[in-house]
Amino acid sequence: MISLRNVQPTDLEQLLTIENEGFSKEEAATKDAFVERIRLIPDTFIVAEREGEILGYINGPIINQPYITDDLFEKITGNPKRGGFLSVLGLAVSKQARNQGIAKILINKMEELVEENEREGITLTCKQDLVPFYERYGFVNQGLSESQHGGVRWFNMVKLRENGD
Repeated sequence: MISLRNVQPTDLEQLLTIENEGFSKEEAATKDAFVERIRLIPDTFIVAEREGEILGYINGPIINQPYITDDLFEKITGNPKRGGFLSVLGLAVSKQARNQGIAKILINKMEELVEENEREGITLTCKQDLVPFYERYGFVNQGLSESQHGGVRWFNMVKLRENGD
């Protein structure tokens, strides 16, 4: 059975392994970035695990605008209690746990957090080949992002809270 929980500092090494399986060297978050996210945003850093093994994770800070900016990959702050957009800076599943619905479980958990904390919605950027994946979960492609993170072309994907104002 897969369980979800908030990140813990002891997860760092397993998380870095999964990050480097899922992203190129240029795109992958650094160890320092992970340490900062674990410290500052454990409430929006969710880990999926089975029998103590981390299968995947999703994380990102609350931001005031609907699109992710590159500075978030370097510096974040703690999350406000209510409002804003839940950004997804990282969603990755370990190679051996892919195609088991884990990404969907993690996205669903973020949607629950959006509802519980009255956020405006979820925002993320993805590469063109992943646009259809996120569209299946109700995200709307809002075109090319200004992000140059990792030297890649990214697309803005936003999913507004269903009963948002």
